[in-house]
Amino acid sequence: MKKVSLSDSGPKVSEAIYGFWRWTDEGAVTTSQIEKTVNLCLELGINTFDHADVYGDFTIEEHFGKIIKNKSFKREDIVLFSKCGIRKSDDKYLTYYDTSRDHIVNSINGSLKRLNTDHLDIFLLHQSDFLSDPEETATALAEIVKAGKTKHIGVANFTVFQHQLLASYLRIPIVTNHIELNLMNTSAIEDGRIDFIKQSFSKPLAWAPLAGGKILNGTDEKAVRLRSKLEEIGKKYDANIEQTAVAWLMKLGTLPIIGSLSETRIRNGASASDIKLSHQDWYEIYQVVGKQ
Repeated sequence: MKKVSLSDSGPKVSEAIYGFWRWTDEGAVTTSQIEKTVNLCLELGINTFDHADVYGDFTIEEHFGKIIKNKSFKREDIVLFSKCGIRKSDDKYLTYYDTSRDHIVNSINGSLKRLNTDHLDIFLLHQSDFLSDPEETATALAEIVKAGKTKHIGVANFTVFQHQLLASYLRIPIVTNHIELNLMNTSAIEDGRIDFIKQSFSKPLAWAPLAGGKILNGTDEKAVRLRSKLEEIGKKYDANIEQTAVAWLMKLGTLPIIGSLSETRIRNGASASDIKLSHQDWYEIYQVVGKQ
């Protein structure tokens, strides 16, 4: 799998990225389980890994840090993301957002410690905080870059206006927006997020590339029609439904974040980079689900 520039200022990442957000849903997680998945990704050419402080209730980064400490691979051979901004109340009842300076600084320090590394390649804000002072947030992001704690900054789940607002207070680039995008939810194409990210000379990161499995298993009319079309188009490329759906995202210039724990599905996501859909086939698939 080839490496591509995430933005005009970097970094270089694999065309598919592995994210750990779904590990929270799988009960007890062990370091060896994560190490097995990481080794599979590296074997397939996926060298870019996406974390957040809250994944696995602050445990997933710690497991990954143990793998780094064990020197299963060299730190310089991987690209490491993490995120902050999502918080939970003490009783876990309320989820809220916080991109204050103190939370950003405390969060990246915690992530670096858990991950057993002295820097991240990208640190992202997980959500926009409606109560944040954008100047304070921007200053904190610039501070952690200057301190060498992260090489780049990004955002996740930001609208175009939220992205523009933060960028207006920064002298350093926002290198990506980590958004939900898949063939069951193409709103990022229609509402301008994809265009704005590309206008900023960046590539979008697409989470939930298979819509949480709905593309493969959904029973509603839209999912059934989509699967039929993906199967039809996929035959031209000797590809299955999953590979074709991920290849559709890659054709758009987005980088899918694979979150499955299944070896087969990870392999399907990685191999999608070898499938080059034609213009006509891309639009034929989009016509089934998109707003024309």
